[in-house]
Amino acid sequence: MRFSILSICISILSFSASAQTVTQKLQKAFTAFEKDTQLSHAISSLYVIDAKTGQAVYDKNSQVGLAPASTQKIITSVTAFELLGKGYKYKTELGYYGKFENGSVDGNLFLIAEGDPTFGSWRWEATKPENIIENFKVAIKNNKIKYFSNYIDLGVAHFVDQNIPDGWIWQDIGNYYGAGVGALNWRENQFDIILSSGSKIGDSVKVASIFPKSIHYSIFSEAKAAAKGSGDNAYVYLPLESFETLNIKGTIPVQENSFKISATIPNPREVFLTELVNSLAQAKIDFGYKDENFVGYSLKTELKRKKPSNSIYTHYSPSLDSIIYWFNKKSINLYGEALIKTFAYEKQGYGSTDSGVSIVKKFWEEKKLDKNELNIVDGSGLSPLNRVTTHAQVEILKYAKTKEWFPSFFNSLPEYNGMKIKSGTIRNVKGFCGYHTAKNGKDYIFSFLVNNYNGSASGLVNKMYKVLDLLK
Repeated sequence: MRFSILSICISILSFSASAQTVTQKLQKAFTAFEKDTQLSHAISSLYVIDAKTGQAVYDKNSQVGLAPASTQKIITSVTAFELLGKGYKYKTELGYYGKFENGSVDGNLFLIAEGDPTFGSWRWEATKPENIIENFKVAIKNNKIKYFSNYIDLGVAHFVDQNIPDGWIWQDIGNYYGAGVGALNWRENQFDIILSSGSKIGDSVKVASIFPKSIHYSIFSEAKAAAKGSGDNAYVYLPLESFETLNIKGTIPVQENSFKISATIPNPREVFLTELVNSLAQAKIDFGYKDENFVGYSLKTELKRKKPSNSIYTHYSPSLDSIIYWFNKKSINLYGEALIKTFAYEKQGYGSTDSGVSIVKKFWEEKKLDKNELNIVDGSGLSPLNRVTTHAQVEILKYAKTKEWFPSFFNSLPEYNGMKIKSGTIRNVKGFCGYHTAKNGKDYIFSFLVNNYNGSASGLVNKMYKVLDLLK
């Protein structure tokens, strides 16, 4: 018995000494980190806990709200697993209104969309644009329909019309990573622009082509050729007064013949309907209402969460765990904005960002987390207005470890610096948060945020890694 007690005491002392050593090392390293010239006018926060005990290993500024950038996605992800469930699937329903007789519908084709961000995505076979449209076409043909006397109704009035969240900046919202989200999304609300540059620095950059060809925007390039190897510094701007003409500013390297950038689709509903109607026309399925350019559509309020009797096909998205996988692996802002609106849609029947944000804050308040630690305005972290504490992020990561869906969430996190962590980057903001198991078997949960640094992001990242390496 005496030997057992002695062994336990030695183990406790060894554990305390080890923990103290890590704490001391982190203190020394973080003090040096803050004194670096890149941090002369910055504010940083690092919070580390022992994953098994929940005890703080290191805490600096953990109660200070900082812009989290894409590390905010862990908040949206964990909330989604809890509120929606890992098996949750979005639905998009196809059907018709009106009397059907002899291959003709005296009425409208309808489509009810519920905010699916994967609708038309290339990331899954079943969601690829050509496969969705083919399934819709086959469903119409299988019901022996060849003609609709009117046009297409879109049941999208149950989502707010404002696709772009408040707080996003103009430089972002014309580019693929700044695509807004609505009830009906298509091709992840983005399209590709192929650019060609001249042979000399300062030459004009021309638009060679766009994809898909169903995009009909005018694109005006003010971009210039820059030094070889200078990378992609071209940005697409949506004019404030109209979406008809998109402007490209910035630079791409010289001597490029097919340099691809991706821009947002401001009106994905029209692009989807153009592609659908063109495909149906090839199958000799026609509409009575036409103008010279496009089959019209209406946004019917009476379709709100209603299932008409003449439903002929329902498209289901991949399950939530699969959506979260890509959301975190590729940091897809669109998915975060869809999820935040989906919380509101499922809880209140109307999908809006503001309501979704309120639901997130209330959920974590019920879990005893101070709601003021989550001063968020969107679901992705793209807005520079977001403020989150490292304490809140660590508490949410700790909570996730207790849930049965945790393996799916953990698997969604990228690996950086030999650790399972979500990174975040916006201008002068860098962050990492996640999990790590040290060589000695110790499990850590951490969040590390830096705001208002100067100099290169890559240089800062290496210095942040140097601090985090002490957890190895």
